[in-house]
Amino acid sequence: MIDSKSEYKGRIEDLGSTLKNQKKKLNVFSNLRLFVFLLGFASGIYLYFSSEGYISYIVMAITLAVFIPLVMLHSRLKADKKKTQLLLRINEDSIKRTTGEWKDFKDGGEDFVDYEHAFTGDLDIFGRTSLFKWINTGLTYKGRRLLADWLKAPCDDIDEINKRQGAAKELAGRIDFRQEYQMAALLEEGRFTDPQPLFEWATKANDFYRGKTLIGIVSILPIITIASLLAAFAGLISYLVPVLFLVLQIGLMSLKYIDTNKIIGHIEPSIKSIGRYGKMLQAFEDESFTSDYLIQLQGQVAKTSEKAAYLHMRGLEKIMNRLMWRYSGLYLVVNILLLWDYKCIIGLEKWKRESGSHLEQWISVLSELEALNSIAILYCDHPDWTTPILKGNKEDGDEETGIAARQMGHPLLGGDRVCNDLQMKGKGRVYLITGSNMSGKSTLLRTVGINLVLAYAGAPVCAEAFSLSMFKIYSSMRIRDDLDKNISSFYAELLRIKTIIEAAKGGDQVIFLLDEIFKGTNSRDRHTGASILIKQLSSEGAVGFVSTHDVELGALADENSKIENYHFKENYKKGQLYFDYKLHPGISNTRNAIYLMEMAGVTVAEQKHPL
Repeated sequence: MIDSKSEYKGRIEDLGSTLKNQKKKLNVFSNLRLFVFLLGFASGIYLYFSSEGYISYIVMAITLAVFIPLVMLHSRLKADKKKTQLLLRINEDSIKRTTGEWKDFKDGGEDFVDYEHAFTGDLDIFGRTSLFKWINTGLTYKGRRLLADWLKAPCDDIDEINKRQGAAKELAGRIDFRQEYQMAALLEEGRFTDPQPLFEWATKANDFYRGKTLIGIVSILPIITIASLLAAFAGLISYLVPVLFLVLQIGLMSLKYIDTNKIIGHIEPSIKSIGRYGKMLQAFEDESFTSDYLIQLQGQVAKTSEKAAYLHMRGLEKIMNRLMWRYSGLYLVVNILLLWDYKCIIGLEKWKRESGSHLEQWISVLSELEALNSIAILYCDHPDWTTPILKGNKEDGDEETGIAARQMGHPLLGGDRVCNDLQMKGKGRVYLITGSNMSGKSTLLRTVGINLVLAYAGAPVCAEAFSLSMFKIYSSMRIRDDLDKNISSFYAELLRIKTIIEAAKGGDQVIFLLDEIFKGTNSRDRHTGASILIKQLSSEGAVGFVSTHDVELGALADENSKIENYHFKENYKKGQLYFDYKLHPGISNTRNAIYLMEMAGVTVAEQKHPL
């Protein structure tokens, strides 16, 4: 079993030492490069003006012969240093995940926050302190969104979930691969752009640039033009000849100038992404796997072409980089002389013909791998968690429908979590959770919900043992008003409740998590409404948890054997309030609101509280 924290620390030490040596080498080669350039340049100038002109040319040639390899080696050392820095950062972030410092990460998936979603807002799936922020290592546009989809739209296919579990478990032990893969996505600055425009471009042929006549003209005309220029310089022909050819080429450029700019503008946002996609594909294609799911994903990449997918991506990257020469000072001259834009776009059309139809599939595979890598982190960092056992739903009355958990805790609470056992079997089962303020009622509901989300995503859950049926998750806990739609929080809660009832009536196996139902109305209506709702949901076969301060709701258990009472309690010692956050059977018989009011400075001396 890997001690991931120690593993990350060891890697940080090794990478720190490597980085220190790389910086020393870079300094040496930077100075050496400068020295060679200055010495060669100065020697060449001195010899040239000392009547040793031919020797100065030799010295200059030797200088270039030495200087150019030094420049290339220096660039390679800089690239190696950047990779080391990125790996160092990845391992530092990995440590933060194990120590609770992950809350400082930037990407909390805020773009996926949806306050009208069935459960994500209540269960901290996205946002400032969220499950997504904690586990996500995806950087690509589609990779982030796929993980978000797995978390907000739980999978209902047990075979698919089991496949994810197997793949994520294998990836958990392949730290080197996961980090290399993530590093490849970090090599360029900036976020990945939406690849959909790129997919559309890749599958749409531009027949004008595929025409054999145009390809022939673009191939031959620049050669003739350059040859005529050289001939004119040599005095063999009139300068009018190359001028006519240049005018012809300028006219050809002008013919499609607007169209060329549109094409380039369409793909330019994706240029930095393409290089990273290629390196990610290379890392994936070079690895060998044993799980069926990962082998299947590799097959989806390999079967599309005889040549490795990353080589196709590398070819696209090269053409796109040539297009970016248009931002250099000499580009206009090069473009006129060589018809450079035409050559590049013709090259792109050739690439599209050979590889364009595969691009979306390649990037989709990379996205899936990113999502699996994020899930794998939990298997790697929390080997004490369990792989949930999923069971299919059967007919009404089947006692296997439900949840069974041993020592289940909230995954985002770290070492502060308190774990509880849970046994809920049979359709229509409802747990009424009572208890005083701050005792743990809402946290228990979120604990159940977030572990369900993890289970359906293919991840391990924070428990010693966990089995569950396939449920549609619904919650009503942090209901907000909507001023734009003129909807009060009470009406918003009613809309959410309506959705849950309709889902239960529609045949879905529903699990609901309700916190203080109908808190926006008076106590009598709240009690009546809650009683009716709980009985209705139970009669429809839905299972769920209801936290409440209304201990009178506990009487429902006397009317319906499927409804059970549980509670959290607190203790008072030497004027202090203590919670054990443990779930106990029965109805709560304590309250602490008056005591908490006094702690806040509210004078309630005439009232008696448990102290």
